[in-house]
Amino acid sequence: MATTERDVDNTTRMSEHEALMWNIEKDPWLNPNGATVTILDRPVDVDRLRAFLANGVTKIPRLHQRVVPGLGGLTPPTWAPDPEFDLEHHIEQIELPAPGSMRQLLDLAARLYQQPMDRTRPLWRFVAITGLEGGKGAIYLLTHHVIADGIGQLRMAELYQQLTRDEEPPPLVDLDAFMTDRLAEHEASGGRAEITSGLLGAGIDAAGHVLGRQLRVGRRVLGEAMMWPADPGRLAERASEVATTVRTTADLMTPPSGNGSGGSPLWRTRSRHRHLEHVQVPLDDLKTAAKTLGGSVNDGFMAGVIEGAHRYHADRDTPVQAFNTSFVVSTRTDNKVGGNSFTPVPISVSGAAADFRTRIAELQRTATEARSAAERSGGIDGLSGLINLLPTSVVTKAARRQAQAIDFATSNLRGAPFPIYCAGAEVETTVCMGPLAGTAINATAMSYNGAFDIGLFIDPTAVEDPGGFRDHVQAAFDDLVAAGRPKPAPKRSTGTKKKAAKKTRKKST
Repeated sequence: MATTERDVDNTTRMSEHEALMWNIEKDPWLNPNGATVTILDRPVDVDRLRAFLANGVTKIPRLHQRVVPGLGGLTPPTWAPDPEFDLEHHIEQIELPAPGSMRQLLDLAARLYQQPMDRTRPLWRFVAITGLEGGKGAIYLLTHHVIADGIGQLRMAELYQQLTRDEEPPPLVDLDAFMTDRLAEHEASGGRAEITSGLLGAGIDAAGHVLGRQLRVGRRVLGEAMMWPADPGRLAERASEVATTVRTTADLMTPPSGNGSGGSPLWRTRSRHRHLEHVQVPLDDLKTAAKTLGGSVNDGFMAGVIEGAHRYHADRDTPVQAFNTSFVVSTRTDNKVGGNSFTPVPISVSGAAADFRTRIAELQRTATEARSAAERSGGIDGLSGLINLLPTSVVTKAARRQAQAIDFATSNLRGAPFPIYCAGAEVETTVCMGPLAGTAINATAMSYNGAFDIGLFIDPTAVEDPGGFRDHVQAAFDDLVAAGRPKPAPKRSTGTKKKAAKKTRKKST
């Protein structure tokens, strides 16, 4: 699965959205990163894996670059080659103690996630895991969100995934020589402040970025103004758009309203602790059921999680007016490996008892309205530049308040519809660990080779019985599949057939 057919994100500066994620992580409670744990039919061949990853380092700049901070909030951080790059720092090996159960693996993945990344090095970590029951293996992978969103990371995975078990690794790479060349190129191109020009260079760079941003804004304003005489309605339209953006930014900085806005009364307390659960549904069954009930796979996915949340609360005699949730809309229009092109969209859905057809219909209506509102305001991309100008302490405080109002976040990723391999091992299942970033639960789904796997990444301080929540979600999906299963046509009784035959004979006589 070579990446040569794809473009690579090779920008030297973070986008405003990426800069926001980078800055907000200064509060560990708001960690924006996701990870995966992949179960394999056997342990990977680590030497072969190392060869594939070394080749990837030469193909994707982000794998050998570190972050260079910008000057205050005036400029986003930039990317530069790591002068102390060491591949071995990014590859680890861990053996699970006996018996090597699935529960042990999920708990290990949650512990690995809670270990902070070194922000002075390239932002990825690969752990090869052995000792699983049945001679299986696993891989834990964490890639910082500023490198790639879910789709970008799926494309990056092509670096170490193959279409056959016995695919030979690429030729050995001299990474020392490669990095020496990258550092020389960086300096020759007028590399960033910490290598060549100190604070003065950073100040000049900041001034250039701010000036460029103002010029771009000025050109847009001038172009709009020239259109107003020919189209008077355009002025009112643009004024409305500006008001929407300002209002949305203000909403992000304002504490959520009280209990009248809904939300789980059981999941209000939050922490940095993490717990991972896994739910699996046959993909074809989910497709058929969702279509029968009037929706898409993603509609069925969200309806199943909402129903599971409802049952969790009903089991505890705790009614919920509405669940506050969110889904992710991809804004990607390129074929690039890595990068970020998405916006989260918050919605509120009924927490009352309902059949699946009703839940799906409500989701479609609510999600359509919320998606349209996000498009009008520009979503998080349109707001990040404004938010980055605020003090980090103000942003993180507001982000905490907003995140605490979200019960669960959802995301849905589409993997390969056929078997793939990694360094001699076949991939059986991938469990995603989507970022909680202050919410109570993240439910991220991955479809792969006929299965629909849902990773439930949970704050166990908020959800005191994560195993019970998992059981309710699994039961909800089982019932959704049953509710959407086509009903067989009723069979006509033998007696009815005989009566019909007699009537026919009488008529013919």
